[in-house]
Amino acid sequence: MATDLPFSRPVVAAAVPEDGREVHLEADAAERAALAAFLDLPGIARLEADLRLSRWRDGLAVGGTLDAVVTRVCVVSLEPFEAEIHEPVEARFGTAASAGARIEGSGVEGEPKGSHAADLDAPEPLVDGRADLGQLVAEFLALGLDPYPHAPGVAFEPPTEEDARGGAFAALARLRGERDKR
Repeated sequence: MATDLPFSRPVVAAAVPEDGREVHLEADAAERAALAAFLDLPGIARLEADLRLSRWRDGLAVGGTLDAVVTRVCVVSLEPFEAEIHEPVEARFGTAASAGARIEGSGVEGEPKGSHAADLDAPEPLVDGRADLGQLVAEFLALGLDPYPHAPGVAFEPPTEEDARGGAFAALARLRGERDKR
């Protein structure tokens, strides 16, 4: 299973024992750098996940946690800072047959069977009988990123009436003065 993904750890679904399996994933420096570029982050210092794989229908159920340390840029100060990410990971992987059965018979939220064009709770597809745990972890990392990151102790302060009278450049001059004091 060749992949262009920055962090890939394929696992053969059929190779997972009936009683399940514990998996620890850790991205190396090159994978972290490639994933940081892919996610438009200044850097990823650490990315690890502890996952529990178990059989589910004709595929896999995956549950666990991911832990990461990423570099973000504060939306207020525009300064880089490190942020810790702790995210639960939960997904199911199945074949087209298991996904199709779920979509056809969903009846989600009291709607009649087969009324959904797609079922949001459908399993992720197995590709050649494999689930890519690295891609799954990368997706959950992306979902765990704050879209408006603030450095610790930094808060947005709305403009005052004085700033409004002086115009936008007065507020910028005040911010520049605060930065130069540091």
